[in-house]
Order: sequence, then C-alpha cells, then structure tokens
Amino acid sequence: MSFAARLKRFGFDYYLLLLIGTVLLASFFPASGNSAEIVEHIAYFAVALLFFLYGAKLNTKAIVAGISNWRLQLLVFGFTYIIFPLCGLALSAVLSPFIEDELATGIIYLSILPSTVQSSIAFTSIARGNVPAAVCAASLSNIVGVVLTPALVALLLHASGDGISFKALLDIGLQILAPFIIGQLFRPLVGNFITRHSKLTQIVDRGSILIIVYSAFSAGVIAGIWEEVGPTSLAIIIAADIVLLTFILVLTSWTGRVAGLDRADRLTLLFCGSKKSLASGLPMANILFAGQAVSIIVLPMMLFHQIQLFVCAVIAQRQGHIASERESKAVPA
Repeated sequence: MSFAARLKRFGFDYYLLLLIGTVLLASFFPASGNSAEIVEHIAYFAVALLFFLYGAKLNTKAIVAGISNWRLQLLVFGFTYIIFPLCGLALSAVLSPFIEDELATGIIYLSILPSTVQSSIAFTSIARGNVPAAVCAASLSNIVGVVLTPALVALLLHASGDGISFKALLDIGLQILAPFIIGQLFRPLVGNFITRHSKLTQIVDRGSILIIVYSAFSAGVIAGIWEEVGPTSLAIIIAADIVLLTFILVLTSWTGRVAGLDRADRLTLLFCGSKKSLASGLPMANILFAGQAVSIIVLPMMLFHQIQLFVCAVIAQRQGHIASERESKAVPA
C-alpha cells in the first residue's frame, strides 16, 4: 500500500500536510507589509473565483432547494447564534479565574461570530454534502452576522465602538454573492465545462483555504500575540477551543441524526454549524473593541480558526473517501 493510500485510509491526505506546511510557512516566513496586502488580494479573488465556479456549477433548482430547506437552515442558524453563544458564556465563566480578562472576553466573542463561508462550503463539497444548502446557510449567516454579532457583543460584553460597519455587508455582497450570481448567469455558457472538469473547483476551493490560512496566521505572527500571553494561558485557551469544537461537532452530528436529516444535510449542518469566521471576526473586533487589547481578545478566535480547519479537513477528507467508496461499490462491474 502506497503512502498516499495509507493516509487516505485514516482520513488524511496530502491536503492536510499542505495545511500544516502552510502554518509552518506563516510562522517562520509571515507575510508583512506589501507582501501581506498582495496575499490578502490573492485570497480575496480566490474566494470570488470559487463562488463564481459554484454559481456556474449549481443549477437554479438546487439553489432554491437549498433556501427552501428551512429545517436545515434553522438548525445551522440555531447552532451559530444560540447554542454556540451559550457554550461560550459557560466556558468563559468556568475559565475566567485562570486566564486574563481579555481572553475570557475573546471566548465569548468567538462564540457569537457568524459561520465561515469559504471553508464551510469547501469542506461540505469535499465531504460530498449538500453544497447548495451550505452556500445559502454560510452566506446568510455572514449577512445576518454583520448586524447580529455587534448586537450580541453589546448585549453580552457591553462593548462599544464606532457603530456597525455596513461596509462588511457590502464586501460580502461583492466578494461572495455577486460572483455567485454572475456564475449563475454564465451557467449556460460554462456550466457543462465546469461540471466536466470538477478538479478545477476542487483546486480552487482547497487553494483558497490554504491562502486564507497563510494570510490569517501571518497576521497573528506579525502582531506578536504569542509574546503577550503566557504559556499557561495559551495552553488553557487551546484546550478550551478543542473542547468547544469537539462538543459542537458531536452535538451537530447527533442533532442531524435525531432530526432525521439525510447524509448530505447532516454534513452541511456539521460543517456550517461548527465554524466561526476569522475573516468576519477580525475587522469587527477592531471596531467593537477599539482602545482595548484587540490582539489578545482575538487570540481564542485565531486559535479556534486553525483548529477547526485541521479537524474539519480530516473529517471532510474521510467522509469524501467513504462517499467515493460507496459510489464505486454501487457501480456495476
């Protein structure tokens, strides 16, 4: 058995190794200054291209089905903005005597963020889940989050800033919804080509995640957050993030089965309901926590982001491998 086959047998493949390599690259050679801006622009257009491809690939009926799957959408919303915040409040209360106040605040802030967009959809796609429903759930989560996350911060943390940035809503529309709509419009021209060359979408979705990981981790290294937090507090936060993610993953998986969702919808709930967006969280934190130790407050979020990518990459790869095996067995010899 080859090395690649052994990795896939346990749910790993070269993509996970690329993720680890990307984090190490950012740790030792972080992008800064003009380089960081270039990486951010590349990540921006990679995500836009990804959604253009999704728009061109998905037929309108599938999109309508994703929106009309109200039970799945409500479950994702409930986990993102109800279950997660309750868990964050409880975890912060338990750990607050042992960590800095800013880190305790960061745990709560992490829990009230919207779901990720690109990684939720990419992992759903890799695992052979319901991609149209994932597109709808992740996009709606971020649109609502532009207003709901600052409201929850004001309610739960009594933070104040310069107000809600509606530019974030515009950015979501330009980067995600607009390319998706354009892809839909161009579907009659390029849809068949993209469907026949599915490897193209796979390269773009995985590549966009790698670029985002490098950009996000570089920002943390440049900010020097590792120098401001002691090793004990850092270990506690890492453990807390792992416990929080594990609990949510188990609960979303169990809820999907109890709710009677099919396999594709369960995977969508698993990936969309367990994610928290670093891309949305960082710019909002700079506004909502102006004048405070933002770099420490966002540390739980940054660590959670990396952990969720690694863990969900393993789960997605394994689920995709299982789906491929089932499909190959279903094809008559």
